[in-house]
Amino acid sequence: MIEVNNLTKSYGNNTVLKQISFKIDRGSIYGFLGKNGAGKTTTMNILTGFTRYDSGEIYIDGLKFSENKRKLLKKIGYLPENPEFYNYMNSEEYLNFIGELSNMKSKDKRIETILESVNLKYAKKKKIGEYSRGMKQRLGIAAALLNDPEIIFLDEPTSALDPEGRIEVLEIIAELKKRGKTVFLSTHILNDVERVCDYISILDKGEIIISQNLNELKKKYIQPIYDIEFENPCGDLSNRFADIKWIDSIRINKNTVSIYVNDIYEAKTKLIREIAKLDNPVISYKIREASLEDIFIRMVKQNANI
Repeated sequence: MIEVNNLTKSYGNNTVLKQISFKIDRGSIYGFLGKNGAGKTTTMNILTGFTRYDSGEIYIDGLKFSENKRKLLKKIGYLPENPEFYNYMNSEEYLNFIGELSNMKSKDKRIETILESVNLKYAKKKKIGEYSRGMKQRLGIAAALLNDPEIIFLDEPTSALDPEGRIEVLEIIAELKKRGKTVFLSTHILNDVERVCDYISILDKGEIIISQNLNELKKKYIQPIYDIEFENPCGDLSNRFADIKWIDSIRINKNTVSIYVNDIYEAKTKLIREIAKLDNPVISYKIREASLEDIFIRMVKQNANI
């Protein structure tokens, strides 16, 4: 469906994207992850035709994007991170205005259907200025869906939403997949990715450091994490455990430490003995499987050390 090869983009001396490559299957939800400033929005702006790129190739449905841009953009819907609205309009008026700009025919029935799909039909006569943040995000998704696109790009669609608003938006995204749409979801909220995505890429400092099916990624990095709570503050344990090869990394938060290991057997047989040497009473000792957040932290940390 979408294939990106060696995509590069610079602003002056600042190279934002460094020959990134990835593929997206039709009908999937693709999570594009990275910290703020990693290059996610630049990538989306390139793929939606808003920003030029320096080098590389983009193919959509087997067609070269640079040579078929006008045709391919008709297949794309886009929700930017901070969508702008005319607050004096209601949602029905706003979508009608968007449809007119696109020379869209027979808009009325389509608008009614779209507003129902994003749960805004009840508020279609209400001024947008009176909408909550979550309602505005759903209206932004409605605008992106107005031309019935095959591919929907969503840039941080749940950012700054309350838990209820996030759930509503994620349910809409999951429903889009059921309808056969391809969704490109750019976000830094890892819990959202775990809920809805099939594939992910992690972007760090303009480079893709991993791109894989989400379930396969979890299996690959399934090594357990040991969460240990002490009676007293932990201090800096990194130096104490620096020479232990079966410990990958350590995260410390006051009295709690999370220890990432790369050898389950060694950890099972030796970690308790190493903890006992600290002379700091243990309140709790738990083992858990790696979450996407744990994997993200590990991958970004490894990339920083390259």
